[in-house]
Amino acid sequence: MTKIRKAVFPVAGLGTRFLPVTKASPKEMLPIVDKPLIQYAVEEAAAAGITEMIFVTGRGKRSIEDHFDKAYELESELASHGKVKLLKEIQSLLPANLHYSYVRQSEALGLGHAVLCARPLVGDEPFAVVLADDLIDADVPVLKQMIDLYEQHGSSVVGVQNVPLDQTSSYGIVRPQSMGVRIHRIADIVEKPQPENAPSTLGVVGRYIFTPDIFDYLENVTPGTGGEIQLTDAIAAMLAEHPVLAYEFKGHRYDCGCKIGYMEAAVMFALKHPAVGEEFSRFLAQLKLPELKQKVGGKTA
Repeated sequence: MTKIRKAVFPVAGLGTRFLPVTKASPKEMLPIVDKPLIQYAVEEAAAAGITEMIFVTGRGKRSIEDHFDKAYELESELASHGKVKLLKEIQSLLPANLHYSYVRQSEALGLGHAVLCARPLVGDEPFAVVLADDLIDADVPVLKQMIDLYEQHGSSVVGVQNVPLDQTSSYGIVRPQSMGVRIHRIADIVEKPQPENAPSTLGVVGRYIFTPDIFDYLENVTPGTGGEIQLTDAIAAMLAEHPVLAYEFKGHRYDCGCKIGYMEAAVMFALKHPAVGEEFSRFLAQLKLPELKQKVGGKTA
């Protein structure tokens, strides 16, 4: 079985839900304490043994490339001022065993199209897809959990979690056939069904392991509204000939594609941060609910 050594990061989206901050800065560069979302995603992939990081970028995403590039002037400045700890942190972004490559998605034609853009760099290998919007706090990196499952079954694996019934229209929803604890074979998958039509409440989140077969289905899937190629449609087409597993991963997901999820992640990661966690915890403990309600116009924060 071919070892999974490549991960694709679709980062060409416009991030309109975070305007105006994303007007000139990619949403993937939004910070959670002192690291951008995309760095958490890359660190998760690296912790799972992946060494080839492939970014599908678009216009205005140059800062992502700069973030994972060597910064000679900054490193020289830190070294000359004896800021050894900060220097090591910056240099750790570029460990010798990791390689970064970039391909442009010239048009916003959907997540499926973004993954398809990476085909020349992925080649005929199994690979991971990671959406940086979905920040997942887990003792064992979610990609590592999914790669272990892939190595057991040799099948594509999609990360899922139970979502509220009234939110199924925001997710790809699977119809599962249980294979054991947390593991299901996908019998069908539907893109953003209304609650009354949802085959379950297991929603797909931003972690995937694919065999290279997915590319053929992405090339042949019928584009939807606006000419977009949906990854969900390609997975659905793939089911007739190739098994795809749904895995209920262990970990807590923060939907950083929306403001509330992003703020929740910022608070929880700040509380766990080794440098500021204690002080931030004391700050939160000092907040008094009546005073806080008054500050936000009498509404509960």
